[in-house]
Amino acid sequence: MSVPCVRVPPEEGETTRAMLADRNLVRDDYDITVADGWLYIPVTDADAIADHEVVSFDAPRRETQTLPEDILGFEPSLERLGRIVILDEDDDERARRVADAVMDSSLPVDTVVNRASEIRGELRVREWDVLAGDGTETVHTEYGTELLLDIAEVYFSPRLATERHRVIEQVTPDEQVFDMFAGVGPFAVPMAARGAAVVACDLNPRAVEYLRENAARNGVEADLTAVEGDVREVAADWDGWADRVVMNLPHTASEFLDTAVALAGDECVLHLYNIQHDSDPFGPGERAIREAAGEAYAIDIETRRVVRSYAPHEENVCLDARLRRR
Repeated sequence: MSVPCVRVPPEEGETTRAMLADRNLVRDDYDITVADGWLYIPVTDADAIADHEVVSFDAPRRETQTLPEDILGFEPSLERLGRIVILDEDDDERARRVADAVMDSSLPVDTVVNRASEIRGELRVREWDVLAGDGTETVHTEYGTELLLDIAEVYFSPRLATERHRVIEQVTPDEQVFDMFAGVGPFAVPMAARGAAVVACDLNPRAVEYLRENAARNGVEADLTAVEGDVREVAADWDGWADRVVMNLPHTASEFLDTAVALAGDECVLHLYNIQHDSDPFGPGERAIREAAGEAYAIDIETRRVVRSYAPHEENVCLDARLRRR
């Protein structure tokens, strides 16, 4: 039977599936299929998908796969990261029921965890209750890039995959890119794979270890320099060097704009991520960029983008600003 399917290259399959699943758009009664060099993901509502190609495809009906909701009698809210399933359940008994159902289902899963705290501290990590399995390390594949990480030791959000891909696709060979808050490398590693020279910094020593491992895992260790420390203290060696600067630390990135401007070359694109009130989501960030640049640079805001809703009346936003030295 022909059903609407998102069609993507196979290497983009898991990231695209996760993005669609997060929006409850994946059909569970048909199989995801590879045919003629493409991967086809059956979807529930073709009209809700504007950022991918949707085609009609004769997908096979799923007959043998058992999903957690088949066992539970209701559809649980869960997030997949590599072979880890992440829950956000307040009721411990319900969380364990869901975990048992996940492990008994056909999902390719090694571990089920439940969020046990908010993100804490300057390293942005949280505590987890491991409900099934015994490890919190996994390999997450995002648009063909493999990222090894431990969710108990580093910050990572698979929900930002589409936004990361948007920025990464802007990178051209021979660019010089500085990622100020690089984590395990979801921006830095694929940017290096596109031919850029990348310097990637993070305060978390374990994140930097994973960053180096991920550069090697993806064959870009020669093009990526990983630096551990507070970027305000370690970035001076690259003053005036960068063609592009990534600032993905939404709550406090604006506090680092003086360092970002110091890194900028004669022309530089700055990607600033903020959490702002929805009454004025872009104004504070734009004003902060202009204040930091002063008279040294002309500023052109090329993109004002709401990445996602963060909380009631709060938006996670990105400004793409081009700086040109006067």
